[in-house]
Order: sequence, then C-alpha cells, then structure tokens
Amino acid sequence: MRSNGAVLIWAAVIAILGFLFIPIVIIIAYAFSAAPIPAWPLVGFTTHWFADTWNDDEVREALLLSLEVAGLSTVVAVLLGTLAAMAVARMRSVGRELVSFVLVLPIALPGILTGMALASYFAFWSLNLSFWTIVAGHITFCTVIVYNNVIARLRRLPRSLSEASADLGGNAFLTFRRVMLPMMASAIGAGALLAFALSFDEVIVTTFTAGAQNTLPLWIFGAIRLGQKLPEVNVVVFAIILFTAIPVLLAQKLIGDSGRLGR
Repeated sequence: MRSNGAVLIWAAVIAILGFLFIPIVIIIAYAFSAAPIPAWPLVGFTTHWFADTWNDDEVREALLLSLEVAGLSTVVAVLLGTLAAMAVARMRSVGRELVSFVLVLPIALPGILTGMALASYFAFWSLNLSFWTIVAGHITFCTVIVYNNVIARLRRLPRSLSEASADLGGNAFLTFRRVMLPMMASAIGAGALLAFALSFDEVIVTTFTAGAQNTLPLWIFGAIRLGQKLPEVNVVVFAIILFTAIPVLLAQKLIGDSGRLGR
C-alpha cells in the first residue's frame, strides 16, 4: 500500500514537472530549428538564427535597455527593501503587520493594475513615459522581493546579537556593519538576484511605463503580434530563460546558505 502511494506521488510530480517544463524545452528546441516557422517535428538543426538575432540592432537595443532597467531597479530596490525591512523588524507597535502588508501589496496585485496605476500617476503629473518611468515601475515590485527576503532573515536573528554588540561598546553604525550586515548579506544577495530576474522579464508593468521604448519582452510581444522574425523570437526567449534561470539558481543557493547560517 505504501509502495502504491509512493508511485502515485512520483507520477504526480512527473506530471507537474512535465506540464511546467515541456513547453520551455520545446521553445528552446525551436531556437535551433532550421525551419523559419516553428513546426513539429523539427526538420533540422542550425545555430545561424543566433547570429541573425545578435546582428539585429533592434534586439541588441532592447537587450541593453532590459539590462540597464533591471540593474538600476535592483540597486535601488536593494537599498529601499533593506531599509524597509530593518525598520519593520524594529517596530513593536500594533501597526507593524499593517505596514508590512502595505509594503508587499505591489507584488500581490495583478501587474496590469500596478501598470495602470503607475500610468495614471505619471499622466497626472504630466510626466512623459521614458527610461526613468520604466525604472520607477520596476522598483515597485523589485523592492518587495528584497524586502521579503531581508525581513525573513531579520526575524530569525536573535536580538541578543545587537544587544551584545551594544554591551561591548559598539554604536548603531558599528553594530550594523559588523553584526547585522554580515548576517543579512546572503538574504540581501538572494533578494537582489531574484529582483533582477523578475525585472529582466517583466512585461506588464513595462507595457504601461515604456512609451516608445522596447525592452526584450515588449520586442517579443510586438514580433509575435505581427508574425515577424519568429526564429529570432525563439532565440530571444531562450536567452531570457538563461538570464532569469541563472540568478534564480544562485538565489536558491544563497537562501540555502542563509538557512544554514541561521541554524
């Protein structure tokens, strides 16, 4: 009976993994397909679509814009998310949970609502959509990612550590630099990697805040809608998968190290 239960569990796991990852594998396979139109089974394999994609100025500009937005958004989010987590962790009032709820609300709301709200805000102040409005939009949810990681780490840290530092003559800055920051470093790093990955492939918020500029997700959307450059679309999707999977894997490693450090 126990053996039958284990078989069912593994069958369910395999089915779920297949449902999640088989479409991704197919897209990656299409990136190497010799046919100009995605079709199954593949008629042959080639890598010349990668060269064509790299030589496409529009794709390279979209890639550069995506990297710039993701990088700058992550830097600001690390600063804001870490400071917010430290402030909430030190709060002892009944409003702490309310403040925490407000901070995580942007990631809980559908992206289309966040995008529409940001577009309305920029329009109210007569701000033209530009690079900086894209960054502002991405900061809203990247900050939440960093905050969630850091606040979870801070809640596992005993207050006795900072109290011991104070007893030994350390001021607030010294305690932060020598005690708190090393203990939070892995959580901050994991939050930054996850924020970068999420920002790099975000399309909904970017749609409302980009104006005439194209990030890679917007370029993909436009190419698919017009039915053009489909082989290049597959290559770009493959690149986005790599750009997002690597930071997520590194973040998982840091989160694991953070848990061992906490124990």
